[in-house]
Amino acid sequence: MDHLFTRIASRCAHIMGQPATFITAVTFIFVWAVSGPLLHFSDTWRLIVNTATTVLTFLAVFLIQNSQNRDGAAMQAKLDEILRAVEKARIEFVGIEHLTDVEIGEIRDALEADLAKGESSDGHRTVERLLKRL
Repeated sequence: MDHLFTRIASRCAHIMGQPATFITAVTFIFVWAVSGPLLHFSDTWRLIVNTATTVLTFLAVFLIQNSQNRDGAAMQAKLDEILRAVEKARIEFVGIEHLTDVEIGEIRDALEADLAKGESSDGHRTVERLLKRL
């Protein structure tokens, strides 16, 4: 089921990001707007675009979130692999994406403070110390 949803979501997200899709949407809105006077701006005329945009927006939110979740997870896995592969990289950074925003902010602030003091070689100890404390 996950593979099927991923394939469908990926394909839909790809289609939604194409210029032709944008042009199609603008064309539909133009046709809808031009048909307003012909239909005397009736409630049905308004309901059509209101319903269509609501449904499409609702579905697009889930597709976009799914796409961002997959992209973020893939990028994080790649960055973790780089950290493991680079000899001087600090392995302590692997998995910090699971910390809270406050905890990540503390690590970033401590590293920036060390760099401002010219203590860039102590950054490794800064990360170790902060991760142990958290």
